[in-house]
Amino acid sequence: MRKVVIAGNWKMYKTQSEAKTFFSEFPAHLKATASEAAIADQQILICVPYTNLAILQAVVPAIGNANFSIGAQNVHWAENGAFTGEISAPMLVELGIKYVIIGHSERRQFFGETDDTVNKRLKAAQTHGLTPILCVGESKQQRDRNETESWIFSQLAADLISIDQNNLIIAYEPIWAIGTGVTCDSTEANRVIGLIRSKLTNPNVTIQYGGSVKSDNIDEIMSQPEIDGVLVGGASLDPSGFARIVNYR
Repeated sequence: MRKVVIAGNWKMYKTQSEAKTFFSEFPAHLKATASEAAIADQQILICVPYTNLAILQAVVPAIGNANFSIGAQNVHWAENGAFTGEISAPMLVELGIKYVIIGHSERRQFFGETDDTVNKRLKAAQTHGLTPILCVGESKQQRDRNETESWIFSQLAADLISIDQNNLIIAYEPIWAIGTGVTCDSTEANRVIGLIRSKLTNPNVTIQYGGSVKSDNIDEIMSQPEIDGVLVGGASLDPSGFARIVNYR
């Protein structure tokens, strides 16, 4: 059965003090909106900068939800080595981390991530028991050239080589909708996610939508039958807004 996963991605935002402030407010907002939805069967997580991982593990019990986790935003494929600035899977596991984003479009665009390195990171994460969130999606130019399907299928074919689909989350994030305020029409997102699912050997893989998800469009997005959750960027930085997203109707 497909599990609903609501994930926040803080990207390079929030110092430790700012993160602590967020979590001093978030539980109250979560409880205040909890009547709008039953969240017991959801996985909720926020993927934070490396500097916040250790301190925020201590706040998880205060959330009062056994399905809430802190996640990481990337992981290296090697267990150790001369890779300045990188973090290994054993380092994340030691902190109790269970989820990690891999292949986000910003990593691909600005830091030279390729399908080969994405595949290696996915393998490393799974080897150490981490559940990866694999990001795929097309640019505006590719969509305008009617290359959405072929591009995403090529990403999946390369990224998922020898990957266990029983321990995997996929996020469809059209690049043109990330941080732009432009959300992919929910029916179109549903269509593309259905096509992604058709290429998987495991039909029960959770597939999220990501791209300008907000509290005022979450209900429409989550009403689509193929969409199993969301990967939220900017809106996850606000405790009340993210609580509303978690507790969509």
